[in-house]
Amino acid sequence: MICGTCGNQVLCEKFSPAHTQVQWTGDAAESCPRIGARVTTGEASARVRSCDALRASIARAVADGSLVVADKDGNPVPGAAAEPAVADA
Repeated sequence: MICGTCGNQVLCEKFSPAHTQVQWTGDAAESCPRIGARVTTGEASARVRSCDALRASIARAVADGSLVVADKDGNPVPGAAAEPAVADA
């Protein structure tokens, strides 16, 4: 998954419309100005739980089908793409 605003690349999985799992890359603080700003105040990049721009990118990816909401076995969740809710990203 690539953020449409800053180009930061993350690993992302969605197991339900409300569940989003994001793993930041090692250079997230350098790639994302929002994460970078928080890291400069002393917060660890691994502790940054959300970015509005990334959240919007994930919602768009679910809506256009490039990110599939699937169960843990990889089976698509029926009807999940109709409501691309992103709780934390």
